Formats: sequence, structure tokens, C-alpha cells
Amino acid sequence: MCGIAGTCYFREPGPVSPESITRMLGAISYRGPDESGIYVDNWAGMGNVRLSIIDLTSGTQPIHNEDGTLWIVYNGEVFNFPELRQDLVKKGHHFYTNTDAEVVLHLYETKGPSCLDDLNGQFAFAIWNSKDKELFLARDRVGICPLHYTILGDRILFASEVKAIFMDNEVQRQIDPVAMDQIFTFWSTLSGYTVFKDIKELQPGHYLKISHGQITLKKYWDVPCYSPDEQFTWSLDDICEKFLELLNDSIRIRLRADVPVGSYLSGGLDSSGITSLVNNNCTNNLRTFGIHFEEKAFDERDYQNQMVSFLQTDHTNIEVKNKQIGLSFPKVLWHCETPLLRTGPVPLFLLSHEVQNSGFKVVITGEGADEVIGGYNIYREAKVRKFWARDPDSTWRPLLIGKLYPYIFNDKTRIKNYARSFFSAGLSEVDDPFYSHLIRWRNTSKIKGFFSSELLSEIGDYSSYEDLKQRLPASYTTWDYLSKAQYLEMSIFLSNFLLSSQGERVAMAHGVEARPPYLDHGIIDFMGRVPSKWKIMGLNEKYVLKKTLQGHLPDTVLNRPKQPYRAPISESLLTDNESSVDNMLSDHCLKQSNLFDASKIPLLLNKLRKSRQVSEFDNMALAGILSSQIIFDQFITNFPVTSINPVLPKLIFDRRSNYHTGRY
Repeated sequence: MCGIAGTCYFREPGPVSPESITRMLGAISYRGPDESGIYVDNWAGMGNVRLSIIDLTSGTQPIHNEDGTLWIVYNGEVFNFPELRQDLVKKGHHFYTNTDAEVVLHLYETKGPSCLDDLNGQFAFAIWNSKDKELFLARDRVGICPLHYTILGDRILFASEVKAIFMDNEVQRQIDPVAMDQIFTFWSTLSGYTVFKDIKELQPGHYLKISHGQITLKKYWDVPCYSPDEQFTWSLDDICEKFLELLNDSIRIRLRADVPVGSYLSGGLDSSGITSLVNNNCTNNLRTFGIHFEEKAFDERDYQNQMVSFLQTDHTNIEVKNKQIGLSFPKVLWHCETPLLRTGPVPLFLLSHEVQNSGFKVVITGEGADEVIGGYNIYREAKVRKFWARDPDSTWRPLLIGKLYPYIFNDKTRIKNYARSFFSAGLSEVDDPFYSHLIRWRNTSKIKGFFSSELLSEIGDYSSYEDLKQRLPASYTTWDYLSKAQYLEMSIFLSNFLLSSQGERVAMAHGVEARPPYLDHGIIDFMGRVPSKWKIMGLNEKYVLKKTLQGHLPDTVLNRPKQPYRAPISESLLTDNESSVDNMLSDHCLKQSNLFDASKIPLLLNKLRKSRQVSEFDNMALAGILSSQIIFDQFITNFPVTSINPVLPKLIFDRRSNYHTGRY
């Protein structure tokens, strides 16, 4: 993948300089350490920092069409580009590189915005039509590759990351109170928002077009869910056979690269299944990478070692210490550009560094299986709670909750008491469109009790729930409980946290491209048509995946208890890191940001430091408050505008009046 940035005037020409683009690219140079290039004319300027994966020798961007009227800067991979290229050549198109970026450009030249329907991959790109003065921005279906923008009068600025936009002195840097409300409800912003006021994220499955002074924002794809009468009536064997065919094809095209491809291997079902199938498609000994934790409660090394032994891969693991997580937390926030209520992105940030040091640029990951195939405990929990709601006074139905969380509940008394006090909340609200998630969201929202009165006043009567309701598809009410829960996970948590903060951002921080085969849009559509009973059989999650992978994995891994990926929070942030935490959460810094009530934070810290058993709520509160303060410090108070060096482009196309093209 790469990093892109640019600006465009959309009513009349304006001052665009190569220097302004190279400054923007300098802020994200780690995304493309191999080379860079820019294009400028009297209306627009854009550039790219490149991580070379396809066509290592002639793929320098920006790339143009035959007559130099269309220009593209591109981040990502379109995996079916060889097939698309063949069709374009037959139609008379001529290519001067072997890149997928040039294929996308010619496809857009032929089909316009509808070209997006043909692309299978992960991407964010900008195309400038220098003849018609039109700018086209697009992002992949599920939001693997980031793309942000802001409108300043008659000018747009866009970039892979917000920090590149902040390199422009006209852009105001402020925290958005509404985004804070969303983050401390859903664990992330809603699609389209960022934590920064007036900085937008181009939503997954959307494109933005600026033409003749008009801005058009359009959705071209949404998470596909189907009502029961639209779903397959196939046998389970037929479903598994077709699913395996789709999964193998998804892996096959994601192995396309002119550099070696590795695989993440945690020891969980999802990554183990993918790695096993990748191993079947590799001619060389597969290189795998994994994480061990200092904290045993988070560690999966036994299962990881079983898979390495089973597949005989060339494996590298790193053991992540609590201290490392605490010390690396600010670095991760610089790349994620948003407050975090979890520390899970940090170990993956450290792992991508190891991948980079091992000479790899591409890894296959198991991300997306839980969302698409029905693996989360929150899905099973919704099923149990709907069953429980039919007989709310039952003494045994709440005990089913204990089967979902064996690592939390080790005796029936605790299950019964905790179920009554926590999981029974909102039990009767089965018709609420957010029934599956209400417990989590309401519990997270309690952290807003730490918000300052000024922040609460700025949020006003805004409702995150009402905002989300307005985004639901018209057919949402016809779906079953699992389809609704899956849609919420995929449209909020998947794209805005897992694929961003815990995915692309921490991988690209070290120039590593992560490719998730489970998120092929053909697989997503197929699984949308699979009845819920085959996704969760009783309380057995991802049943289709387990049946499909029989024979490809050891039974001990195939049928192991589910262990969600997590990382220690208070154990990391408050261990050997106290001076940094005390500084960020000092009375001075809290009053400077004015995000949180300075009188309440010392009470929280004192509780965390004295308690032997820290609650999930207190852990999330610590992570969320501390990360918000760090984000404010990094991007609002002390953003390093003058200390970020501009890139030195390999290629400059300068089409301004009285200028010429040069190679450097």
C-alpha cells in the first residue's frame, strides 16, 4: 500500500505548489518508504509515497492515461487487476506500467464511477481529470484503506491520514465534541466522522466527485444482509463446499505480489484456518508471525505452537511485555489518530515492526471472520438474551451466559449474580434495533460521566443512537437478530476500529500491508445469504467455518474455546509508565484540553492503583481518557508542523503555466 495526499480548487484556479504537496507527504512518508511522486497544475496538486509491491521498477506515481488528461494517486491493491487489464487491452487501452493503479485509471476512463463495481480489493485513490477539472475520490467497500478530506471554502484537501491535512496552515485543529460522544459510546466514531472537527472520513463503499463546483457524495456498496426468504435453502455440505471454493480463490488472488508474502498466526481459528489454506497455495516455506503475551490471561502461545508444528512454517514470534505496551501507546495513537478504549492495537504495532525487520511488506490476516461468519460472543449473547427474555424469571436460562465466558465465570453463583446485575439490563427491549449491542454501548457510555461540563454542553442534545438509526438500511427491520448484529459490527466496529486502529494504521506505521481474505466482498455477500442457524449452531459460533476447515486444522485448534484477542490495559499503562500518565492526566493538562472533569480523574487513578481486580469499565475509562489527552497533546497543542520534513519526490509533473515536467 501507499499514502496519498492532495488539494484541489473547484470553482476557479488557485495557488498550488509542489512544496505544499511534499509537506503533506512528509507527514505520512512511513506509509511509502520506497519512492514518491507529485503532480501539480493551476487547479490541483496531488502526490503519493509508495510501498512497492506490484511492478517494483516502473510503477512510480502519479500515473496518467495515454493523452495525459487523467492522473491517479492510489493506495492499496486491486487483486483482480490482471483480468481487468486483459479486457482493457482488448478495448484498445495502452499501458506503460504493470501496476494495478494504471488499470484502475483506465477502467475509470472507460466506465466512470461504475468502475468501482468491478474492483476486488482494498483501496483508496484520487483521480484528477485535468481537462474537465473534475476530482474523483473513492474508497474500498469495507474500509480497509483510509481516506480523509476537509473542505475549505472552494478548496478540498484530502489524504490517507489526517496529519497530512494538518500540514496546511489554513486547517484548524480542534476536537469534535460529537465525535467524542460517539467514541465513548461505540468505541469508535460513526463512519464519516473523525475525532477532529471538520475533518471527514470518506465512508467505506463511497465515492466523492467534484465537478463544476458541485460536490457529490454517493454510496456504491453496503454490507449485504438478506431477509430469511432471500437466504439459501442449500444443505450445509453444499454451503461449506462453495464457501471453501470462495475462500481459496480469495487467498489465491491475495497472494499476488512481486514481493514475498507472510501470514499472521495467533493460534485462533480464524488466522489458523487462513494460514493453513495459504500454506497449501505456497510453493516455498511459508513465513508466519505471532504474538506471545507476558500476561497469561491474554496469551495463546500453546495453540500457536501447535499450528506451527502442524504446518511446519518458518515462524517468528515476539513476546510483548506490559511495559512495552505502555511505552508504545503514544506512538500508536500518533498513527491511529483517534482515542482508544483498548490497548489491543499496540502489540500489533510491535508485530508489524518485526515483520518489517524480517524483510516482509505483505501479510495475510484472519481479520473479518468473526464479523462475517458469526463469531463474536456478542452475537451468541444476543441469542441467549432473546431466549431468556421469553422467561425473564427463569433461574437456569441466565446460566447459559456462563458458557459464553468460561474465562470470566468459574462458578454458578457468580454467573447467576453477574447475569442478573449486568446481562439482564434491557432484557425486555427485544424490539430495539440495537438490542444486541445496547448493554455494551450503555456501559461504555457511563465513561461520559468523566466528561467536563463544557464538553457535555458542546455535545448538547446530540444523540449517537438517533444518528445511527438514520443510517440503517430500509430493509433492516426484516432481518433476523444475527443479521442486525452483524451489520452493526461491520458498519461501525469493523471499519472504524479493527481495520483502522487495530489493522491498517498499525501495519502501515512500519510499511506493512495487511490483506484479509475473509473480507473479499464475494465472501461477504455469500455469507449474507447463509441462514443464521448455520453460522451459530446452538451456541457453537462460526459453525460453517469449523465444518469447512475440518481436515485442515488439528482438532484441538478447530474446537478450542473462543478467546477474544485482547491486551492488558491498566497493567500496561500504569506499570513503569506512571510519570507519563501523571503528566498527561495532570490538572494542568486536563484543564488545557477541557475534555474531562479534572476533579474526577485523580479518584480513578487512585482506585486503579490500589485495586487488585480492576473492572472492565475502569480499564476502558483509563484507556479512553489517557488516549484522548495524548491525542489532544499530539495533534492540537504540540502538532509538529515545522519539524516534519517534506519528501523529496522521485518524479514531479508540473503542469502549471510556464512550468515543465522534471525527473529528480
